[in-house]
This record gives sequence, structure tokens and C-alpha cells, in this order.
Amino acid sequence: MERRLAAVLIADVVGYSRLSRLDEEGTRLRFQSDLSNILEPHFIEHHGRLVKTMGDGLLVEFRSVVDATQCAIEIQRRKAAEADKGPDGERLDFRIGINLGDIIVEGDDIHGDGVNIADRVQGLAEPGGIAISGTAYDQVSSKLKAGFVSLGQQPVKGLGDPIRAYRVLLDPEAAGRTVVEKNRRKTVWVKGLVAGLAAIAISAALAWWQPWTWIGQDGPAHRFAYPLPDQPSVAVLPFINVSGDSDHDHLAEGLTDDLITELSKVSGLFVIARHSVFALKGSATKIQDVAAELGVHYVLEGTLQRADQRLRINVKLFDAVSGLSLWAERYDRQYADLFAVQDDVIGKIIAALEVKLSEGERDRLARIPTDNLEAYDNYMRAEQQGLIWRDVETNRQTLAFYQRAIDLDPDFADAHAGIARIAVDVWRNDYNYLWSAAVARKIAYDAAGQALKLDANNARAHTVLALLQLVDGRASEAKESALRAVSMQPNDAEALANLALVLAQTGEHEQALDDIERALRLDPSPSSSLQLLAGIVYYTTRRLEKAIPLIEAAREPLPKAEAVKEYLASAYAQRGDQQSAAAVAAELLKLFPDTNLTYYSYLYDYWREEDLYRHLFGLRVAGIPEWPFGFVGAASDRLGPAELKQLTDDKTWVGVHKNGTSFAQFFDKDGNTAYRTSNTNITGRIEVKGNQLCEKYDGYFLDRMVCGYVYRNTAKGERTADYINVTPQALKFFSIER
Repeated sequence: MERRLAAVLIADVVGYSRLSRLDEEGTRLRFQSDLSNILEPHFIEHHGRLVKTMGDGLLVEFRSVVDATQCAIEIQRRKAAEADKGPDGERLDFRIGINLGDIIVEGDDIHGDGVNIADRVQGLAEPGGIAISGTAYDQVSSKLKAGFVSLGQQPVKGLGDPIRAYRVLLDPEAAGRTVVEKNRRKTVWVKGLVAGLAAIAISAALAWWQPWTWIGQDGPAHRFAYPLPDQPSVAVLPFINVSGDSDHDHLAEGLTDDLITELSKVSGLFVIARHSVFALKGSATKIQDVAAELGVHYVLEGTLQRADQRLRINVKLFDAVSGLSLWAERYDRQYADLFAVQDDVIGKIIAALEVKLSEGERDRLARIPTDNLEAYDNYMRAEQQGLIWRDVETNRQTLAFYQRAIDLDPDFADAHAGIARIAVDVWRNDYNYLWSAAVARKIAYDAAGQALKLDANNARAHTVLALLQLVDGRASEAKESALRAVSMQPNDAEALANLALVLAQTGEHEQALDDIERALRLDPSPSSSLQLLAGIVYYTTRRLEKAIPLIEAAREPLPKAEAVKEYLASAYAQRGDQQSAAAVAAELLKLFPDTNLTYYSYLYDYWREEDLYRHLFGLRVAGIPEWPFGFVGAASDRLGPAELKQLTDDKTWVGVHKNGTSFAQFFDKDGNTAYRTSNTNITGRIEVKGNQLCEKYDGYFLDRMVCGYVYRNTAKGERTADYINVTPQALKFFSIER
């Protein structure tokens, strides 16, 4: 960090907000015209460096305060000369403030007391006029052909002592004179009286100034729930649908999602995740309180209104530390221009926060997801559905919207990635309510592959691929895919959390902890799904003190989630809380009566051996049985290899599952088998390994060959069948068909 003495000029448009309300586009164009044709040429001529332009204000650094003041004089005289060329409503008047003082230099930015004082004296200038500080006056009073009015000592917010201030007299006849302002006490009293009314106008004048603000020292920053990140940090609040038609809610939410997603691709930003900002939807919380809760410096808010094919969007970017508006824009466009509006908003935010983009980031931000707005509409509806905790019906609705989007635009990569995301959840958790595991696995691979074929930088598709590869036992490929997802979207909490999971389950615990903590910082009010995922990462990395509270937090909102109860039961047992472990295990068995340790040993066979042993140990202590429904067979009733081969040599089993489902299973002489129920018809292979019967159905149960035992049903108590077949997935009672 460099400090140096510099001349600082700050200029602000008088009444910019009022003029914008009357003619927003015209006011903006006039400001740009003045900047290009009058201001910048004079800055260059007098060796000034334009540091920052934002909204209606700008900051300039000069090597000499004489140059700065002479530049300001020439600008105001030029503006005064042009004032007669058009009506008052079509010209912009500037106030200019100048100070000579100490500044702090960070990259291309400057801030510090030297800038603060320049801004304060700017507020003392009259429309079309110039005000300077006492330090500036001491250097220029005898070197310029100008007169001055002493304003005496002026209080400066953020500084302990008042400063001297002067107005510059532009009339050449006043050159060489310095006069004391008449009735200065009365003027000061009047200024105090109207200070409250002027606050909004002054705030607008300061809006562009946030990187150099004094408020960081004694403002609301001490209330922040988290330390502000080193990067510019921003939260995009849910856009409000003001159309009067709730059917457009998904459009407002979709715009919010897309802005978050696109900004999340920028490595130079820190962007709060979707769930945390939507948790604040509908609240009347002040911008500064929102920022304090989320731990961000900047907040974007907006409204959306759609009427037929017209779209009106209002957007504002706030510096939440000072509470000032940095930038505001209103778009009145055709609905077909939605992507152009998004691009403009993102570009303005990046410019406002002075973030430098890499070549790859520019390319990714320039990419349009689809040119079919109906497809995009369906995709946004799917995203709103899919972000709810997924049950069967929600998944079906979500898939229908994604598929409709693909039907309308087969090249819509994000829609393919959305289907892949649902399919991988069905597959890796061995759910069968939408597809069989075999079908889910194929859909997940195919959909993720298609998404990446269409967009090689699709972060969600890379994340899905990482999870598929992890469960398939391809750890190095899984890590590479997960890292690729995060590099494509560095602010995506979901991608980071899944990377942390991959790292945790491959033994890279320290990096996994760093990544999950960043994910939770990006999503400080995480969804139940992210809480559970984070809890699993902490559990796997042996941080039970952090894992248990997170998993407990997901317990109530996810009452039917098997993983919540499974991990919580084991975590309690490992912590030594036997009573809590047994209670949660009982809940798990009530919800899933066939839960058993053998099943988990197959489901997690891609884990490291020590992690799997620890997990199964905790579940065993909690009271989870070895086999489905707590079955324990007598060793004397267990069939041996010869009997098993005879029982599966060109035979047909007919029987019923423990849960009451009837089944039939055929075995030929070559080790092929066909299994049928009223709604299942699958074929596979069998092997007899010692006294175990092992089965594999292509794509089913993660493509694992699973082994179980066959017992004679000597008790004949529960069922009259001759045999009992126990596997990790089922308890079956059967007889041989005669």
C-alpha cells in the first residue's frame, strides 16, 4: 500500500436524480457527452488521471494542485459559455471540489483523507462552481488569475478537526482578491437546518465514491456477521415482480438466478449464493442490515414488470457500508431483449466494482444460454422447482420443464445439465422411484456428456460428472472434474461443496475443509441440502463438533432423508452419545425397515477402507442390524456351495418379499438369471462364491455384484416357504416351482 501527496478533484452533477426521472436516457447521454468532449480533454491537457467514473460523479488525480484548479476553472467557464446554447433542462451543471492532501494508492484506486476532504469541499461549491480546501488555497492563491471567497472553518465528517474552505470566483475581474463570505454565520446555520433534507442529494453525489469512503472506519462494518472478503463482495437480492401477475414470479426469480450464476463465474468477485438471498425474500430489511447479515459490501436489488412482450426492469447497486447508491438503471425493452439486459447489468456491475476479467471469463459471460425464449422460460420454471427439496412429484415436474426446454432447443446445455443433476441424485442414492438405478446412471452420464458437448465450461455438468466418477471408483478423474467445475464457476457454493466431498472421501482433508468453509461463507443461510452435504464433509474429515450441528439442522426440514438419520446416528455413536445414536437409528429403521450394514458396505465400497470401517462401526453401535429387517439365520440352516448350485441350476424360485411383494426368479444352467415382480423385469448374472449366492444386474445397485445367503426355512413361522434368501437389498421367502 502506497501513500503520497496528491491533488484530488471530485466533480458531481447537480440534481442528477431529478433530471434522470424526467429523462433518464437523455441525461445519461448528456453526461457522457460532457465527459468525452469537455471534461476528459481538459484532464489530459492538465496532466490529470481519471481514476473513477460512476453514475453522475468522477474522481481525478493531478500531480499539481495548480493544474487541478486551472483545469476546473476552464471546465466551468466552458460549461458556462455553452449554457446559453440550449434550454436549462438540457444542460448539466457540475460542482467541483479540490484538495491537496495525503492519499492511499491501491492499484489504480486512491482513497484516504485526501479524497474525503475533496468530496466535502465539493459539497460546498455552488452549481457550476468550484470549492477548494485550505491546503489547496495556500498553493494556488498567488499562482492563478482567480479570486476566492473564504468560507472559514468547515466541519468534515470522519475527521476530528474542521478544515478551511474557499470558493473560487470565476469572474476575471475578481482575480487576485480573497474576500470573506458575508453573513457566514447565518449561512452555516441555514446549512445546518437543511442538512437533513440535502442528505439524499449528497448521498447521490457520493455514490460513485465507495472505494475511498471514510465510513469503513466507524460505519456499520462492525455489525457484519462475517469479515468482508478481500474481493468485492455482492449479494443479488430477489427481483420483485411488480407485474400484478404471479405467473411472472418465475421470471423475476429466474433473472435473479441468472445474475447470480453469471456473476459467480467471475473469479474477482465474491457472490452470495441463491438460497441465502432468497431466504430474505419479502423482508423489509434495510440494505445495510441485509449486507451485515450476509457479510457483503455491495447489494443489487431490482424490480421486473412484464406486460405482453414488453419488459421493464429497474436495477440499483448499493454500497452497503455507506448506504449509498453506486449505480442505477432502468430498462424498458422487448421481452426478446432479456439477455441483452442481463449482459448490460452484469457489465455495469463489473465496471462499477472495477473487476478485471480474464479472457476465459469474458468468453463465458458472453455466451447466451439459448436463443429460444420459450425454452428459457421452461428452464427457469424447472430451476425454481428443482431448488426445492426433491420429492417424487417435484422431480417429475422439474424433469418435465427441463425436457420441454430441450424439446424447444436441443442445444440448450443448461437444461441437459439440469436433467443430469436429478439423475445422479437418483443413482448415487440408489433410489428407484423415478428410474431404476441402471437407467438413472445412464441418463446422468448421457445428459452430463451432452451438456459438456454443447458447452465445455458447464459447471453443473462437470460437478455431476465428478460425482459419477467418484462413485465409480475413479477418484483422480472425479477430482479433476470437480476442480474444473469450480474453475468455471468459482463462486458456486454447490460446486465447491461437491469438490469438498470428493476431496474428503479421497483423503485430502485439509483442502476439503477449506473448500466447504468457503462454500458455507458463500451461502451463509444454506439450504437443508447444503447443510447435509457440509455435515457429511465435516463428518468424513473427523470434525464431529461441526458435522453434528449441520446435520441436525437438516433433520427437521428433511424428515424423510435417509442420509440425515444415517450420518447422525453414526456421528452420535462415535461421539459417545449412545442414547441419541439409538434414538436416531430407531427413526431410520422405522422409515426404512430394511436398513442394514451390509447394504451400506456395498453402497460405499468406493470409500477409503478406514472411512468405511469407521462409518459402519458407528452405525453398528447405534443399533443398525447386519442384514435387512434384522434377520439372523442359524448357521446350521445355511446352504453350502453344492446346494446353492443345485438350487440355481435351471430352476425357478417363486415367493414373496418381507414387504409382501410377490416375485419369480428364473436361473438357467449358464449362470443367467431373470427376476420379475409386477413392476420389475430385469436380467443379470449369478455366481456361487463359497456358501454365498452373488448376483449382478447391469446398471443396478451401482453395477455392484452383491452377495447373500440362502437358509432353509426350518421355523416356518412367518412364511411357509421352503427357503429364505437374504441379500443386502432384500429378505425373500421362496420355494422351488415344481
